[in-house]
Parts: sequence; structure tokens; C-alpha cells
Amino acid sequence: MKKLFLILFAIILASAATQPATAQVVDGPYQKKITRDRKPAPLPAVRESDVFWSKTIWRIVDLREKMNQDLYYPTREVHGRLSLINLLLKGIKEGQITAYDASTDNEFKLPMTFDQVKEAFGAVPKIVERRNFETGEMENVKVDRDINPEDIKQIMVKEVWYFDKQSSTLQVRIIGLCPIQEFFRDDDVNHDRPLRRKVFWIYYPEVRPLFAKYEVLNPNNDSRSLSFDDIFLLRKFDSYITKESNIYNNRAISQYATGQYATNESRRIKNEIFNFEQDLWEY
Repeated sequence: MKKLFLILFAIILASAATQPATAQVVDGPYQKKITRDRKPAPLPAVRESDVFWSKTIWRIVDLREKMNQDLYYPTREVHGRLSLINLLLKGIKEGQITAYDASTDNEFKLPMTFDQVKEAFGAVPKIVERRNFETGEMENVKVDRDINPEDIKQIMVKEVWYFDKQSSTLQVRIIGLCPIQEFFRDDDVNHDRPLRRKVFWIYYPEVRPLFAKYEVLNPNNDSRSLSFDDIFLLRKFDSYITKESNIYNNRAISQYATGQYATNESRRIKNEIFNFEQDLWEY
């Protein structure tokens, strides 16, 4: 009997060994590991004594412009790819990065919870009046609202341009990113008057490890895509300057110029920065 039991046990083991293993599902000819294991490229340290000149700049990256649409799409996750705002929301929700209150002058002073981020988006419960079809009477109903990432049409970038006398070069470091939401008042039923508000600030050095792990879609080659960190470090985006550090409480261009005058002022600041390095040298 014991011998029979051993024979049956051996047959079961042999049968199990010949069962084909369940194949791991891979969406493509290979499993992508390089991007998820990628770390941000280290930046050289900057000593205060080496900074000969510096200026803080705030600029707007309009996600509706063709060059910037890679940051806006996809509006929902597709094959592990996320838009810029969805990646930021993912990082905040999972505790990988910190959001800061955008309503204060100090961009990185007041941390926000994810619920506070939702509130900043306007994603708070709303009381609406609806008819009860059973009683025929109008009654107040609480309606929950969620974040709509597609409302983010612009990103404000805070950066510092400086001349490093150690390397004799003009350099730039991004300090923070601030999504700007476009929305309409509840009484603007025709959506004729769009409004904008800053939602939160993200400290850029903190978000770099997350940005390095996610790719921005390359429309010409899926296998050679840049990470979000690459996009910002290599400045693969189009933008315009809206404010510079100045003695007038860092006032924005819109506070003293409009229309074409504002555009000209933005260009003037841009040219001033790039001409600074040229003016240091004699030819």
C-alpha cells in the first residue's frame, strides 16, 4: 500500500512538472524596466560665493500650444503613460511629493493635503435644486464633484537664472511648478468668461525622482522618449515670461502692461538675461 502511494505521488509530481507555466503578460516585445529604474541626473552644486549675478523669473507654459501638448496628453492613463498634471496628482496622493498652498506669496511655506488640493480645484460638494419625481417637489440635493485634470491649461514655472563665475557660464535652475486651472463660474452657463487660478506649488528638486521615472510620449518613436525631468532640464517647452524679481514687490507684467506692450516687456526681460552673458566679454 505504501509503495502504491509513493507511485501515485510521483505521478502527480511529474504531471505538475509538465504543466506549462502561466506566461507573464507583457504589453510589447519586451518589458520596460529602464525608465522605471531611472534616477534624475545629478546637478552640480552651486556655491553662493560663485554666483556673480542672478535673477528670478516666473514664466507660463501654455499646454494648448503644439510644442507643449506632450505635457497635456494623455488626459487619462494609457499604457502606463500619464499627463503632467495626472502625474503630479498621483505623486501628491501617494505621498511621494508635497503640494504647497498657491494663495500665499511664499510658494513653499504651507503644505497641503490631498483633500485641500481637491478643494483648491473647486472639487467640493455642491448643493443643487432638483425635482423629486416621486413627490413632484423641488428639493436640495448634494452632488459630489471630483478633480478634472483637463482644466489645467497652463503651468507656471519659477526659475533662477544666474552667472556662475567658477564655470563662467549663464545657468538656470527650476525652483517650482504651479498648475493653473481654467474654470467658469456656475452662473456663466455659456462659458463666455473663463477664469484662472493657481492650484498648488510643487518644489521641483523634490519632484525630480518621480519625473525621471515617467516618459513623455514621443510621437515619432515610442522607444526613444524623454522623461518629464528631461523635458524641463533640456527646456523642451515653449513659454513666455510673466514676472521677474524687482523692487516693486515682484509685480507681474500684467500689473503695468497689457496686450502688445506686455508681449514686448516679456521679450525685453528675456533678451536682458541672454545679453547679460554676452556683455561680460570683449571681442
